[in-house]
Amino acid sequence: MSDPWLLYGANGYTGALTARMAVERGMRPILAGRRADVVQDLARSLGLEARIFGLEDPQAVAAGLAGVTAVLHAAGPFVRTSRPMAKACMSSRVHYLDITGEAAVFEALAMRDAEAKAAGVMLLPGVGFDVVPSDCLAAHLAQRLPTATHLALAFLGLGGVSRGTATTMAENAGEGGLVRRDGRLTRVPAAWKTRHVDFGRGPQPCVAIPWGDVASAFHSTGIPNIEVYLAAPLALRAFVRLSRPLGGLLRSTAVQGFLKRRIQAGPPGPTDEQRSRGRSFLWGEVTNDRGGRAVSRLTTPEGYTLTATAALAIVERALAGHAPPGFQTPSRALGADFVLELPGVTRQDE
Repeated sequence: MSDPWLLYGANGYTGALTARMAVERGMRPILAGRRADVVQDLARSLGLEARIFGLEDPQAVAAGLAGVTAVLHAAGPFVRTSRPMAKACMSSRVHYLDITGEAAVFEALAMRDAEAKAAGVMLLPGVGFDVVPSDCLAAHLAQRLPTATHLALAFLGLGGVSRGTATTMAENAGEGGLVRRDGRLTRVPAAWKTRHVDFGRGPQPCVAIPWGDVASAFHSTGIPNIEVYLAAPLALRAFVRLSRPLGGLLRSTAVQGFLKRRIQAGPPGPTDEQRSRGRSFLWGEVTNDRGGRAVSRLTTPEGYTLTATAALAIVERALAGHAPPGFQTPSRALGADFVLELPGVTRQDE
């Protein structure tokens, strides 16, 4: 029997999906979260152990981590939840993995690299769609053009979003864009730049977004200038631009409350049928100051399916002893080709 591990946030859409897929793989996670009714019902249906605790009390978190080797943290928004869980993991000498796509989380955990190494603990955020495929694509491109000074990544066909993802998006509304310039994270206006990207299906209009890769890809590749884009129709591009002068309003308590009520009134996330039909496409480009250029593309399953599949594969690696201590990114810990080991993922070089 493998070492015990804990899935925190099993009450959420992605957590519950990951729990079900874990059991299908023959894994036996301990399910945890703050909502006793939902977590215990799911645990009973899957024949798993449940632990109920929030993240406000360090002693409760430490007790919840007792006896486990690794935690897969799936309860966002991670900008609020990652710090107490990562701190507890280092104190308890438990490996920490999460499914964040928030740049601030990558940067905060990178600052704790020495602390994690001293504890013999791996801190590996972004083990889902955010950012496994894009991080592996970035690392692959850096290998193809080692002198690269600029990296651009783009996404198409991410499909529907869960309530948790939508909540994170709502909380970040009005914050503007984010890029990496000369090695530094730099705030820019929302949708500050557009470009057309060919994902292998013809050029698509894309808009710059503050995706987590502006943080994680820098740690993976050292490339100092990074931008990330999302394929978006005209209406969405126009809406994002219109949000620029409304930043303060979007961050207000009243508007945040309205947005979150609307989110909770909607479906929890894509249906199984929608996930089975969905596909995602990623594009990446590196250039250098001498005119060098390399382009690569990935095709993957739908984002939430890939998140659960990738996260579970990485948990299995960690439990098997492949857990280098300190702050890691997916490609640093597992290599640029790790994503190709996941079902339904293909890569093409131009």
